Amino acid sequence: MKRKLLWLVLAFALAAQGAVPSAATPYAIELKPEQQEAQAAHLTAELLSRYHYKAQPLNEALSGKIFDQYLKTLDPEKLFFIQSDVDRLSLHRNRLGDAILKEDLTAPFAIFNLYEQRAVERFVDARALLQQGFDFAAVESYQYARDKQAWATSDEQVRELWRKRVKNDWLRLKLAGKDDKGIADTLDKRYENFLKRIARTKSTDAFQTYMNAYTMALEPHTNYMGPRAAEDFSISMRLSLVGIGAVLSEVNEYTTIRELVTGGPASLSNQLKVGDRVVGVAQGEDGVMTDVLGWRLDDTVALIRGAKDSVVRLDVIPADAGPDGQHKLISLVRKTITLQEQSAKSSVHTTSDGGVTRRIGVIALPSFYEDFAARQRGAADYKSATRDVLKLLEALKKDKVDGVLVDLRNNGGGSLVEAVELTGLFVGKGPVVQQRNAKGEISVERDPRAGIVWDGPLGVLINRGSASASEIFAAAIQDYGRGLILGEPSFGKGTVQTMVNLDQIVKNDKPLLGEVKMTVAQFFRVNGGTTQLRGVVPDIAFLESSDPAEFGESSFANALPWTQIRAANYAPLGQLDAVLPLLATRHAARVKNDRDFGYLQEDIARFQLARKKNLVSLNEAERRKEREEQEARVAARELAANAGTLTPQEGAARAAAAAVGRARSDDGLQANERNLVHELASEKAAKDAKDVLLLEAVHILSDEVAALQNGLEIAASAKPAPVLMPMPMPN
Repeated sequence: MKRKLLWLVLAFALAAQGAVPSAATPYAIELKPEQQEAQAAHLTAELLSRYHYKAQPLNEALSGKIFDQYLKTLDPEKLFFIQSDVDRLSLHRNRLGDAILKEDLTAPFAIFNLYEQRAVERFVDARALLQQGFDFAAVESYQYARDKQAWATSDEQVRELWRKRVKNDWLRLKLAGKDDKGIADTLDKRYENFLKRIARTKSTDAFQTYMNAYTMALEPHTNYMGPRAAEDFSISMRLSLVGIGAVLSEVNEYTTIRELVTGGPASLSNQLKVGDRVVGVAQGEDGVMTDVLGWRLDDTVALIRGAKDSVVRLDVIPADAGPDGQHKLISLVRKTITLQEQSAKSSVHTTSDGGVTRRIGVIALPSFYEDFAARQRGAADYKSATRDVLKLLEALKKDKVDGVLVDLRNNGGGSLVEAVELTGLFVGKGPVVQQRNAKGEISVERDPRAGIVWDGPLGVLINRGSASASEIFAAAIQDYGRGLILGEPSFGKGTVQTMVNLDQIVKNDKPLLGEVKMTVAQFFRVNGGTTQLRGVVPDIAFLESSDPAEFGESSFANALPWTQIRAANYAPLGQLDAVLPLLATRHAARVKNDRDFGYLQEDIARFQLARKKNLVSLNEAERRKEREEQEARVAARELAANAGTLTPQEGAARAAAAAVGRARSDDGLQANERNLVHELASEKAAKDAKDVLLLEAVHILSDEVAALQNGLEIAASAKPAPVLMPMPMPN
């Protein structure tokens, strides 16, 4: 969430490992704002200063916050600007608000242009370092996270930071077995590609970066989206688009087929395969072919998408052909593509305890998606999370499962309506969540439909990445005593956003101005508490892999505070206090003897220790020793796994886990530098590896089923649950 601002900023963060151009490579072009961007900025300011939940006038005080957020967004690790740059740019500190209100974006664009200029300079220097070589016998270290450090005070100081950064890049590749020439070529190409990405930056990138600095200066979950970003957001909510059914990625300036969607035009044509490179796109049977080699991926994707049943022609270099190999011309008819991989899915897991086998149905829900437009126009078959889960529940009931586990790990939320209606499948027509708007008015949201679809044992698995709508669902299930909440504390986002289409306000026929995702309310649990900052606390807690200071609502300096209101009028459906001690005891005993759970705990502890240390040695002997120790740990785990008698299924899971361990050993490469076939194989191995936390959650739910079958009743209560009282914040 915190790190999903802009593809450009993400690229800068990832590429802080290098890039530099040849003499023929264009450097950053000075960007200038478009007229519609100034209009969009002013219109956004009018909306936010009047209707935002935390409305603030766009004055000098807010302007200063925007300035700080802008620099933080552009250069989070303080690797590009130096203190004198910041001092010079500070002349704009109190003027950024006026830039919006007067529709003169010269100042924010000047800041962005200087940033790009500095980025080019840094990567040019980085590229030059590759010709000098490094002394890996020297005893020195590299601090890789610098967000809390001061700005470099001179060019010499920032060049020293980059020397260490490039040295670390080189050493990682060296430890992975590459020779010096291969290392120099890899890094030179990496840095050059990054500079080419800078050269492809557009005014829309600068504008969106600046506008999100403004919106996030108000509070963390308000964002501006340009027309293309708004359409991508809409696709993620409705889980459908019109196109050819191919997942694309950028590999060495080529738009490359990464995956074919089953049932899509590309797959059904039998003319495309993974690894093929698209170098040209034409519209219709007779349209002019546009050369897209070296284009930004989003620009190429925009050309390939289009109207349903229209024709798109592709100029393709086959995966097994060289750059000068024979091209193929492929004609496809665009169709509506449903993103099934991002839809809800179910599976059934069996457990055995004392000779008794139990079946637990698992529903994995990646997001609370909904096709808003289709629903509004009354479409009978519109896509929604609740409708999909309902079908899965009905199938699991026919399959006679003993319990249902809803997996919401890394589910960042989505539609509030879907959160309410999905909860209704398990609690019925009672209140699900309360909302308080900027005026202090409180409303109660409930599912209007009658009847509970699943009334059996229920569990909800969450982690730090479970946010917003996920927290509404999990909190309601917990407050009603309807099911067990398992995992780690959730994200802590307790606010409600709405999408405002700026083009609709000014009645534009075409999308020019973009949309604003604006916080308009805060939500509260039915018991009166809120998930804001604290999240949903599990009934049985697993390992915590995230640092609340780095990830989650508590990592934002301007997050809304925790608070509470009166409880809603609701009656809990159950009381789990009687069974929790038994379940917790059995959980503790099980994981104590679970080798894989212990490995996970060890890995998390090592990761957290390294994160706190925030230093990596640049001495080759020390790094080799660390690498050898890691490889020895992986080998010991494989040996231990193979020592016992394993079923074929267990053996396959162990082998997949070992493959993941080997694949995740540091190869020094970035994603687009790896062999695509090997990369996809590694991803598949990760998916096939044993999911330790999921399996433990299944066992806990199975234990609950056993407790109920053995007569340990879960007492129902007609009294409202007590209102949560303030508690100390976790360290």
